[in-house]
Amino acid sequence: DFGVHSPTWLSRFTDMTRQAAAYRDRRVLLAGDAAHVHPPMGGQGLNIGVQDAVNLGWKLAQVIKGISPESLLDSYHAERHPVAARVLRNTMAQVALRRTDDRSKALADTVAELLGMDEPRKKIAAEMSGLCVHYDLGEGHPLLGRRMPDLDLTTAGGPLRVFTLLHDARPVLLNLGEPGRLNIAPWAERVRQIDAGYAGIWDLPALGSVVAPDAVLIRPDGYVAWAGAGTQRGLVDALTTWFGPPAAAG
Repeated sequence: DFGVHSPTWLSRFTDMTRQAAAYRDRRVLLAGDAAHVHPPMGGQGLNIGVQDAVNLGWKLAQVIKGISPESLLDSYHAERHPVAARVLRNTMAQVALRRTDDRSKALADTVAELLGMDEPRKKIAAEMSGLCVHYDLGEGHPLLGRRMPDLDLTTAGGPLRVFTLLHDARPVLLNLGEPGRLNIAPWAERVRQIDAGYAGIWDLPALGSVVAPDAVLIRPDGYVAWAGAGTQRGLVDALTTWFGPPAAAG
């Protein structure tokens, strides 16, 4: 007979939707399924679980190394809890759309019509993929708090993709203006500075085209901590907030 035989592991899922009230309690930190569970529609659980870990990992490393104060860990809950709450809402809506009563079918048909339009489809696609995540880092350039796009850069050493700069899990200050104009000497051991050029369009998922910045400070998790447009205002504050106080002059 054909069928499943001798399984080594079994699991099941329901439409249960739960989220921890807090992702941090002193030395205890929650991530992934320990922090949030929901129906598996769209495969979003793995996505946000990995993003939890990437968001927390570099912050925890900096605190352990004494680079940043322990308060940096509070930003983990502040940033990731709202993201999971939105995913939970999204999956609950998808469960409702799968019901077979007449009213639910009518609702599903209406949603299908909306998804036939460009803007609603782009918005839902960005939400399902996690590319619309926006951390509230204050007022500023539209890039602030959003995932840095993987641009094709030109540098003195040849062409380079933005995401290759993040392979070492270190922050990057990308200078797209006059080479050498940004001075971050007190953070030089922690933040990699790259002079580069980019002539294309800055296009973000769920946001569209944005004005090109002339410098971008990228966190190790790929999110923009600061974006400059003709000024360095706020750069020192961003460096201190995310990558610790300036090193003492040697």
